[in-house]
Amino acid sequence: MDSMCNIESREELLKQIMEVDFALKDLHLYLNTHPCCEQAMCLFNEFNKKSQKLRNIYAEAYGPITVDQVSGNTWDWIRNPWPWERMV
Repeated sequence: MDSMCNIESREELLKQIMEVDFALKDLHLYLNTHPCCEQAMCLFNEFNKKSQKLRNIYAEAYGPITVDQVSGNTWDWIRNPWPWERMV
């Protein structure tokens, strides 16, 4: 988790989120066919926590990355650049 403290850029943070989410989806598929695998379930929970932490860091710095991170009385979701839009 130390790497999360040294995130250099928005792009690097998005890359880390995509990497963790890829592993999370892969574990999800594995658990569909191996639901009693304790090791896979532990890894799934670990990656899920890491994904949430990275998404929270991103949301604090750049705005929400998914609609479930929107809070408050305004719809700021649409005001920020989309995650795939590059800043010029």
